[in-house]
Amino acid sequence: MKKLFFALLVFLPVLSYAQPKQGQALIDSLVKELNSDSHKDKEDSVKAAILIGLCFDYYNIDPDKGIQYGRQGLQLAEKLDLRKKTAQANYYLGANYTVKADCPAALDCLLKALKIYEELGDKRNIALTLYNIARVFVIQKNTGHALEYYFKTLAIQQEIKDTANIPYTLGDIGSAYEVQKNYPKALEYYNQALAANRKIGNNLAIADNIGNMGCVFMDQYDYASALQYFFEALKMNEALGNKSSSLINIGNIGECYLAVAKDTTGNLKHNELIPAGKTANLHKAVEYLNRGIALSREIGDLEELEIYTKDRSEAEELSGNYKTALGDYKLFVTAKDSVFNIDNNVKITNLETKRDLELKDKQIEINNKQIQIDKLEVAKKNHERWFFVAGIAALLVIIFITLRNIKRQKRSNHLLSKEKQKSERLLLNILPAEVAEELKEKGKAHAKYYDDVTVLFTDFVDFTKAGERMKPQELIDELDACFKEFDEIADKYNIEKIKTIGDAYLAVAGLPTADPNHAENTVRAAIEINAFMAARQAKLGNNTFAIRIGIHSGSVVAGIVGLKKFAYDIWGDTVNTAARMEQNSETGKINISQTTYKLVKDKINCTYRGEIDAKGKGAMKMYYVSAEAFSTKG
Repeated sequence: MKKLFFALLVFLPVLSYAQPKQGQALIDSLVKELNSDSHKDKEDSVKAAILIGLCFDYYNIDPDKGIQYGRQGLQLAEKLDLRKKTAQANYYLGANYTVKADCPAALDCLLKALKIYEELGDKRNIALTLYNIARVFVIQKNTGHALEYYFKTLAIQQEIKDTANIPYTLGDIGSAYEVQKNYPKALEYYNQALAANRKIGNNLAIADNIGNMGCVFMDQYDYASALQYFFEALKMNEALGNKSSSLINIGNIGECYLAVAKDTTGNLKHNELIPAGKTANLHKAVEYLNRGIALSREIGDLEELEIYTKDRSEAEELSGNYKTALGDYKLFVTAKDSVFNIDNNVKITNLETKRDLELKDKQIEINNKQIQIDKLEVAKKNHERWFFVAGIAALLVIIFITLRNIKRQKRSNHLLSKEKQKSERLLLNILPAEVAEELKEKGKAHAKYYDDVTVLFTDFVDFTKAGERMKPQELIDELDACFKEFDEIADKYNIEKIKTIGDAYLAVAGLPTADPNHAENTVRAAIEINAFMAARQAKLGNNTFAIRIGIHSGSVVAGIVGLKKFAYDIWGDTVNTAARMEQNSETGKINISQTTYKLVKDKINCTYRGEIDAKGKGAMKMYYVSAEAFSTKG
């Protein structure tokens, strides 16, 4: 279940120093003006305003840079005794520290800003600052203090008749009471927010107020009332064309029907919204979760897709559709992996953005220093007859500045090198080194044919049953622990991990660099993986998984898929055959094909299983790696 929040008051600009530009253009304009020659003729009060403006503009791009400018602006404002600008600087420093999740520092700055605004009697900015202090306490999960500051905010908003923002404060008060499980108070303030929004005709906020009230009823297991509010909110959001809020309403409806189906109290009353019987409610749950999944894909909301596929898996499992439930759970894991990859891509983008900003700042600094050097040269030539000694001194200054610039440039190059190394490390976590290098040099990487490789497939046995025994977070944590160990074993034997597919693990030896021992290395890696899982089962019992492993040698095609969010993958019949080896293996066994057996038979003990029918392949000769403690020849 998910609530909708409105935080429109958070860190609204309070600067009186206006600029027609916005975003990066505004930042570049302010930085240029701050460092320009003409700025020397401006008053320090204007410089303070520019620095404080940069503090605000950087808070959601690079908060460290925002804090740097904010501190400079604050120091200058305090020196000039500019009370309002001092308050503004502290206010925006609070914004930057909030983005960094440094709540103590954010509260310190916001409280300083509040004190000055109270001394100035600036009620509008007092309300804004009080509101943002409350939001910091929300981040700290301190709802008691958050409510204290929300009520102070509300009192001032009502005094100055701030009708546009009062509904949001009322809604946040309702949310805080809901967190405290004080449901009567939560409904009281949600109703007040609803009435205030209806008075000003804010239909988007009205729909979200209604949806949040549905969440309160669902928290109290009043599913009939919850569904009534969710359907009303959905109808409004669909009429408004608000797909993001509609998606949340649809998901809440699906989760509500799932909760009804799971209810064992026997106290449920059936009506036009809640049908009789567990099966009927499960059908309703799947119906709305299907709509939620479709809309998630349409608007590209992977986080909601992750939630709804997980819920649908549970609903299908309760319906007895175990195969469909397993498919949904694998889709859930894939969506979770996609969100993780997006986070990685965002981190890379942020690193590149930060590096570009630093390069611009360094270039401006170097240009300004060069201008100073040029001026000193002109002054020297014009006055060297009369001021020979002064000219020598100026020359020494030039040498000093030049040496300092060289030193700074070296430091800048060092910083850029470090950032580049960080970006390359992230890239190497996604692609093999050879492919990553080709991608950096040419902007693309061609698929390649590899004639002599060995493919390894692992799969956890009865994974769905393990999901029933274990809590979702425990299940994910155990998968993560197992796959991390598999990664280390693969690295040890020079094996390239390709990907995980739900609870399956795919890796290959012999590419992108040829390896004459690819088959032996893969089998030895499989032995270690199997031994690790056996030991883990002995220690954890039902809190981990059983495994089966399949291996086949042959040829594959490998390369990058797509134009965005690169993924390195392999294709070919060898991959399919390795999968069949795994499917025809048994718990705790390593099943290899005849092709792989011929490559390792002189070094590793194996037992012939006979010809076994493999799906889509017909009868194939298969071998188990021998079980005598997996001892090896030679």
